[in-house]
Amino acid sequence: MDSFWLPVSIILSILSSPVFSLTTCPCSDSSLCNPVSSPPRKEVLVFQRRGTLWKSYDWSIVTTVAMFGKYDPDLMCYAHSKGARVVLKGDLPVARLTNSTYTKLWIKQQVKLAQDQFMDGINIDIEEALPKSEAPLLTKLISDTSKAFHEAIPGSQVSTDVMYSPNCINECCFDYKGIADACDFLMLMSYDEQSQIYGDCIAMANSPYNKTAKGVTEYLKLGISPDKLVLGVPWYGYDYTCLHLTQDRVCSIAKVPFRGAPCSDAGGKQVAYFVIQEILAANSTTGRLWNSTYEAPYFQYKNTETGRRHQM
Repeated sequence: MDSFWLPVSIILSILSSPVFSLTTCPCSDSSLCNPVSSPPRKEVLVFQRRGTLWKSYDWSIVTTVAMFGKYDPDLMCYAHSKGARVVLKGDLPVARLTNSTYTKLWIKQQVKLAQDQFMDGINIDIEEALPKSEAPLLTKLISDTSKAFHEAIPGSQVSTDVMYSPNCINECCFDYKGIADACDFLMLMSYDEQSQIYGDCIAMANSPYNKTAKGVTEYLKLGISPDKLVLGVPWYGYDYTCLHLTQDRVCSIAKVPFRGAPCSDAGGKQVAYFVIQEILAANSTTGRLWNSTYEAPYFQYKNTETGRRHQM
């Protein structure tokens, strides 16, 4: 990749998108604005995107909340009252990784934003394709980010979201061992595991046990400690319209290519778990079924408006 250069004034403009910044502690107890400090522990990390469902979380087990939606000071205060960390979402275009001026300013901004919002760290979520030759650039970004956060906010946490397997899934050919060494832990995205389908273009499990377990094993084989791996599980599935459905319930789906693969789960649509339960109860034509290959549940239903058969 050619080096990327921008005048500092332009970089500052790019990095200065509107954010929610606080000047005074929003909590009724000002001590709740202090960073959460705890020894290493088993992590239960929740991605909070929107709404107030966080009020129903089991706070006896939640250790970290990653705010991927609008900043919510009430959530920050409440999480801190339960001893749980609240961290930023961190991402930037991989095309910027070659520009050290840009990445230094990006890191500085993330640290300041966390401090201004009384947060406890950052969850780095970069999912763009990256060739192996450029993997060291991402590792350096994560290493530098970790150092900056740990120095500025003692006890802070820096984690990185990674694919369910280290084998260049979705063309994300990262230095996974180097990243694991550079941050506090990896969050394995063990979902959307049909993002690249090279065989038959058919409906399959979102998070099949066999692929998930194999992916974890492959991370361990890299020499990454199991204490540095947090398994991400989905609270959603995929609804596929069957172009053809065989008697043994093989559902052929629309071919939607993705990053070199001729077929992908983009041939279906994501559906929240509670909606899946509603459809299963009201519209299923099969009841809950079990796929022994993927060790995952599924069912079929008929769309009452289109008459098309679906597999969930």
